[in-house]
Order: sequence, then C-alpha cells, then structure tokens
Amino acid sequence: MKLSCILLIALLSLGCGGYNAPAGTNGMGVKAAANISALVPTSATAGGPGFTLTVNGTNFAANSVVFFAGTAMATTVVTANQLMAAIPASAIAIAGSMQVYVNSAGNIYGVNSNTVDFTVN
Repeated sequence: MKLSCILLIALLSLGCGGYNAPAGTNGMGVKAAANISALVPTSATAGGPGFTLTVNGTNFAANSVVFFAGTAMATTVVTANQLMAAIPASAIAIAGSMQVYVNSAGNIYGVNSNTVDFTVN
C-alpha cells in the first residue's frame, strides 16, 4: 500500500511539469508592464502647433493610451512596440517638462509604464 501511494505521487508529480508562460507575461499570464524607450520628437516650442508624438518601446497592448502631462491623449497603436499620440497645441502652451507614460489595461495590476520627460521650450 505504501509503495502504491509513493508511485501514485511520483506519477502525479511528473505530470505537473512542462508549463511555459506565454511570451511577454509575468509567468502568471498577466502581460508585462509597458516600457518607453524613446519619444519622437523629444521637444516642442511653447505656443507652437499641435503635433503627433511617436512613442517607441515594448509591451504596448491594443488598448494602450499615452498620457502627456497627466492627460490621456488620443492614441493609435501602430504595433506592440510603437504608439502615436495626438498632442494638441493647448498641451504645449507653456514651457516646462511634461511627463509622458503609457497605460495599458491588463498589465501587471494596472501599473503604468516608466515615465519619460518631454521638453517644451
């Protein structure tokens, strides 16, 4: 009886291995947080016209939204590595350093991406 129990436990243990989490996840199937690597352009002139900001990075989801100075911008997902955001003239009316980050629902506990500074001269 003891031998049967030991064999059963051994067989069950062998059958539990071999799981690989999907790529780009944290091992529990939750998508890894987005990461910004570059902004194009990196600056604008205060009082200038609105423009399209290209955000390059990794782990962008289909529902990613670019935040510029704390405000959600109209965002187009180009690929999982690139987003485009419409920045209106009103967002760059005053000189300063504006923080840019990406939020994608489904990422680890709703965590935002890293923050990158955009300069308004």
